[in-house]
Amino acid sequence: MDPQAARAIGAGLAAIGVAGAGVGIGNIFAALVNSVARNPASRNQVFGLGILGFALTEAVALYALLICFLILFG
Repeated sequence: MDPQAARAIGAGLAAIGVAGAGVGIGNIFAALVNSVARNPASRNQVFGLGILGFALTEAVALYALLICFLILFG
């Protein structure tokens, strides 16, 4: 197998993590909106946790993107 083809396949597999993080972020904000819609008084308590979950999930996406670029251009 050509090394360039192997790099492209590896980078594509690493990029799957970015799509998974996108799904995770969507789930986090869907749960945040749902919880605030059910109980508007809990917004101050839930919002900080939602933003924390978003930040941690986004960090996973950035790590997956970094690995993808390292495989592709390293």
